[in-house]
Amino acid sequence: MASAQSQEDQVLEEETSFVRILTLNRPRQLNALSAQMISRLLELFQRYETDSNVKLLILKGKGRAFCAGGDVAAVVRGINEGAKFFSKEFILNYLMATYTKPQVSILNGIVMGGGAGVSIHGRFRVATENSVCNTALFLVIKVFAMPETALGLFPDIGASYFLSRLPGFFGEYVGLTGARLDGAEMRACGLATHFVPSSRLALLEEALYKVNSSDPAVISAVIDKFSLEPYLKDHSAYHWMDVIDKCFSRRTVEEILSALESESTNRADAWISDAIQSLKKASPTSLKISLRSIREGRLQGVGQCLIREYRMVCHVMMGEVSKDFFEGCRAILLDKDKNPKWKPSKLELVNDNMVDQYFSKINDDRWEDIKLPARSNLPATAIAKL
Repeated sequence: MASAQSQEDQVLEEETSFVRILTLNRPRQLNALSAQMISRLLELFQRYETDSNVKLLILKGKGRAFCAGGDVAAVVRGINEGAKFFSKEFILNYLMATYTKPQVSILNGIVMGGGAGVSIHGRFRVATENSVCNTALFLVIKVFAMPETALGLFPDIGASYFLSRLPGFFGEYVGLTGARLDGAEMRACGLATHFVPSSRLALLEEALYKVNSSDPAVISAVIDKFSLEPYLKDHSAYHWMDVIDKCFSRRTVEEILSALESESTNRADAWISDAIQSLKKASPTSLKISLRSIREGRLQGVGQCLIREYRMVCHVMMGEVSKDFFEGCRAILLDKDKNPKWKPSKLELVNDNMVDQYFSKINDDRWEDIKLPARSNLPATAIAKL
């Protein structure tokens, strides 16, 4: 359990010359982010930024996952604990997104939810091929996903910023359906900056250990030596970007679903039927606030996205409009009956006024908008990651 491990045990720290290697170390929990892990990462990133001896950060996970998201079991125990958890997590995401030194994330295994937050905002994201190598130092990336709508939440951790900046309307597709992407798809859409075969990962890390520079061009050149352009599988949805753009560019979730159902009558592609089923199983409220969040993210900076998403998270936890988040956690994570009872139960029962409430300032003295740390005089490389 998280409480049984110290912060130091949950995030392992290694030093080599001018490089710091941080390893997420909760393998039994698929490295799900605990409050202790978030506090530790925040402490280390703040310290490294002012340390002239640190030129490069490497972040990876122990075991078969990079990070399977935030530890929501801790969040559902109480609103106040949950608010503190999300607040620190979002501040960490903002620090990473505006960091002045390069961060290389080795995405060796499952990357979901909060795991995307501590990697996608960093400068370099290294994915690998979708195969298993039991004797290798790293396991390969099997799945990237933003499964929040199936939990009654929404893609947070700044996801409305990076999903909205993927090609076309691929971000809406990933964010609403929780579609699982492999390493090749991550590279193709830009979630990963590099694709390195698993057989070369140990050599890549060895080369990175010798780096004595914070210049992104230098780091990229090192990774490029071990990289290749991966092969997209024949069944990848990314081959049908024209259909994704046609359907997921629609104004409402109802129109998106209708467009997908219309496409399914003309073609028998598995990704379309999977998308339809995912949308029908997800929380109707979550789908509607997620779509609006991603659309607003297209016109906002990462800080603005995180501030808005934190406000949305607070409304979700307060449960004024819907308690779907707690019901989703019960059905998927706690009781595991996988049969959540969403309220409202249908898309047409979630009106615009209900959606608007999630984006409004909370009129309660106990709640405040998140205050992100001041970040001034940042180089262009610190704010242009995608």
